[in-house]
Amino acid sequence: MSNAGMELNEKGYYLTLLLFGLFAAVSLQKTVRDRSDGIAVTNLYYGLAWFALVASLSLLAIGLWNAGSLSLSEKGFYGISFAMSLFASVAVQKNVRDLSQFKGETEAEEPAAYQAEPAHNFLPTSGAH
Repeated sequence: MSNAGMELNEKGYYLTLLLFGLFAAVSLQKTVRDRSDGIAVTNLYYGLAWFALVASLSLLAIGLWNAGSLSLSEKGFYGISFAMSLFASVAVQKNVRDLSQFKGETEAEEPAAYQAEPAHNFLPTSGAH
């Protein structure tokens, strides 16, 4: 084994943690937002979302602490990259939801003349000539 970099199984571990952490962060942000909007969220799911986020952060910290083949600057890079990825996923999810909500509100406020007209059925009906 050389010190030239990570082995494939280590890369897989960090990729899996990244995906798990991203899902956990987005899920937690959604449950927090749902609760603030008055949408029912079970305490079990809310707790699981917190647990998943803490578990992913803990597993990353443990993995980086024990990674003998990585220099301290590489460990810092992976840690900060992970944290920034979690933040970015939450920011994207929040912006998508805000945009969707804003778009829905503006469509409801548009006058009927500006709304899209329903599609016309140009097929002949059975009783009309």
